[in-house]
Amino acid sequence: EVTEKLEEVVTIWTKQIRQVLVESEQIRREADDAGPSAELEHWKTRMSSFNSLLDEIKSSRVKKIISILQAARSKTLKQWKELDGNITIAANEAKDNVRYLYTLDKFFGPLANASPVMMEHIPSLMNTICMIYCTSPYYNTSEHMTSLLLKITNQMINTCKMYLCEG
Repeated sequence: EVTEKLEEVVTIWTKQIRQVLVESEQIRREADDAGPSAELEHWKTRMSSFNSLLDEIKSSRVKKIISILQAARSKTLKQWKELDGNITIAANEAKDNVRYLYTLDKFFGPLANASPVMMEHIPSLMNTICMIYCTSPYYNTSEHMTSLLLKITNQMINTCKMYLCEG
């Protein structure tokens, strides 16, 4: 009877974790003119969410329940282990992406505040993006790179617009 109750709890957790994973993979809705700082903020938020979830999964309360179910050879643990692995991967991806995007952070201010003659920043920025693409195990997809380059382009356009409107 205790095992059944604990299996129900783990089943509820499993559904909730699946929902978090599904939502994290959905297409983001962002403003058309979102700059590159939005990319960093997105991954920081995602990292925080997944780290909180990992902390909860690793709590003594959860570990006790899982060990009881392991002793009872519960079938719900197969799904649990898979989700635990998926959460760990998602947390590692977010952490890694934040680390790499922070290397670009130093360019975001000058890009936003420069005059349209921002060419001096572009070679270093592109070299850093190339380094991220070549070394990041997670961020080197065309989807992530396209999103980042689009946001950088948006920032450049917004900087030019502001310059034209002030001048």
